[in-house]
Amino acid sequence: MVLAAFVLLAAAGAQLASAHFGVEYPTWRANTLSSSTNYSQWTQPCAGAPVLPDANRTDWPLKGGSLKLDLHHPWTYIFVNLGLGVNVTNFNYTLSEPFWNSTGNGTLCVKNLPLPADVPATDGTKATIQVVTLGESGNALYNCADVTLRANATALSDSECVTDPGVSYVPVQQASTAKSAGTMASVDMVSLSAVAGLAIVFVFGMSL
Repeated sequence: MVLAAFVLLAAAGAQLASAHFGVEYPTWRANTLSSSTNYSQWTQPCAGAPVLPDANRTDWPLKGGSLKLDLHHPWTYIFVNLGLGVNVTNFNYTLSEPFWNSTGNGTLCVKNLPLPADVPATDGTKATIQVVTLGESGNALYNCADVTLRANATALSDSECVTDPGVSYVPVQQASTAKSAGTMASVDMVSLSAVAGLAIVFVFGMSL
């Protein structure tokens, strides 16, 4: 009985770990996957990671740049939000149209993620990119990357921004067009329509 309970607990722990994700670029605020920290990706808005005075901010293009994620789940919905300021609590701009459906485990790199035209940013504006994922369990996971918007910053090169084979994403509003590194994917519209309304309210409500 004890062994059976241990096996069940270990399996649950493995599933929990595999459902988490990393932000490879821009540099994330903290490694929230590390077991040596008390950060939890279940905690909004930024996994419990505070802004530190010596925080490593990535220079990110003023009009929008690259986003590189390490995904640990066969499929997930991804929300990418932006907030302006040093210590952001209001992520009121969406960069993900309004969200994506991704499939495949591994690296997903979006080379050019444009900022909305109404973002009042100038060269040197401090901002934070918030990435939220929502999987089949219905639980949201959070990570953040702090950036400085720069007029002379550039997106990642083609050799730096590589999506793993079998990994792709589809913007929900463009369900007929998949975007990936040579890989096409389609949205499960039945499951998507069932969660889309709730997901938007949940994610954006928690970010405001």
